[in-house]
Amino acid sequence: MQQTSKDGIRFVLDGETVDVGAVAPTTTLLDYLRARGLCGTKEGCAEGDCGACTIALGELDGERVRWGAVNACIRYLPTVDGKAVQTVHGLQNRDGSLHPVQQAMVDCHGSQCGFCTPGIVMSLFTHYLECDGRAATRDGVVGALTGNLCRCTGYRPIIDAGLAMHAYPTPDLDASAPALRQQLAALRREAALSLPGFHAPRTADAFAAAYQEQPESLILAGGTDIGLWTTKQLRELPSLLYVGEIAEFHELKHADGCLRIGAAVTLERALGALVAEYPALRELHERFASRPVRNSGTLCGNVANGSPIGDAMPALIALGATVSLRQGADRRTLALEDFYLGYQQKDLRRGEFVEAISVPLPQPGRMFALYKVSKRFDQDISAVCAGISLQVENGVIRVARLAFGGMAATPRRAAGAEAALQDQPWSADSLERAASALMKDFTPLTDMRASDVYRLAVASNLLRRFWLERESGVPARVLDIQPVSGEGQWS
Repeated sequence: MQQTSKDGIRFVLDGETVDVGAVAPTTTLLDYLRARGLCGTKEGCAEGDCGACTIALGELDGERVRWGAVNACIRYLPTVDGKAVQTVHGLQNRDGSLHPVQQAMVDCHGSQCGFCTPGIVMSLFTHYLECDGRAATRDGVVGALTGNLCRCTGYRPIIDAGLAMHAYPTPDLDASAPALRQQLAALRREAALSLPGFHAPRTADAFAAAYQEQPESLILAGGTDIGLWTTKQLRELPSLLYVGEIAEFHELKHADGCLRIGAAVTLERALGALVAEYPALRELHERFASRPVRNSGTLCGNVANGSPIGDAMPALIALGATVSLRQGADRRTLALEDFYLGYQQKDLRRGEFVEAISVPLPQPGRMFALYKVSKRFDQDISAVCAGISLQVENGVIRVARLAFGGMAATPRRAAGAEAALQDQPWSADSLERAASALMKDFTPLTDMRASDVYRLAVASNLLRRFWLERESGVPARVLDIQPVSGEGQWS
């Protein structure tokens, strides 16, 4: 096993390098900040939903610092080792004046009770940096705020502030200044960070060896699920084995006709890369959790979790994705649908883990769509999620892959509906027969999100929607409908 470092957790906090001594590995960044007196960062839900705890997390990416908004309430402190943490306390200019984001919130009356305001400011701050001097757009501002709940101000003045923030003088704070890059470069480790109950190997081989040696360890990626085991369930966790310091696990590349996504690639990066290949996944990218959750959580972690309502799995299964599994030096590959054996049961051997996911690249004749149906547009669990992929050659359906989430104990393919489409003409009648067959493929539950009858009806109707969208060319989403000239006319 690699040599380990016994010193403390080191990171840059509001421009100052700090070294944290002995601390429980499940100490959250939020608890640390508030204990330090930085109480502008609030605790609301303690599960990554409300955004009151949002901070900006910066990492060296070549010659620049890459920033993203994350939820401090479920981010374990050791995972910010070597990174930069920016809180609302450190935004003001040297003369004491406010950062443009803060001043815009004041001038646009974007705060009432103020509890949610610091988190909103930090989400807008990271978007301010993303814009890189360009004026923000309404869609960009709304997207940046998907992880922030405000119960009293209302979002109009907050969005106004986001649109106005670039009109103010350039702030003193330069989030990519050479001084910060030098600070982060000085924090780079050659040896792994190892604390009681926490180990962060530096190579994939070291990680595989450590997990094979101690298979009772808990693999930690973004912590967007595991973090709640601490904050909501008050569980005592086993030793944590962290994937985030391994360069190989951050790889996102084309290989063997697939997009290969490593174990530490965040949801934001992974979904962005998938949308570049499959534009039909844009809505999934926009509606998957929130920006701060996507900046921490990983796609491989979401797949390894195996939730029956995980929104990524229906899309990946429909596209024929495979998982790369590793146990020590041994590797094997499984079709993603074969990875799930039952509710919260995966085909994983002791000491084996998900090293990567491979998604086949687009092929001529493939038609694909992903549909998510939920009570809220943003940041909601789906009642039904459908991935539909058909390979059509000369007007005949040669391959049909229909995968659904929320319909069974695991994300699952609709075998009967697929059989009804196989080698059939691409026609409304074929899709109608498949929609009828699908009613026998699942026996869904009734829960707070939807009834069994509703789920079956929606799943069948999504097949009909798939046909109508492709044959008519008419948008099926209300948000895609655009007004045309003439009162009361729509396209």
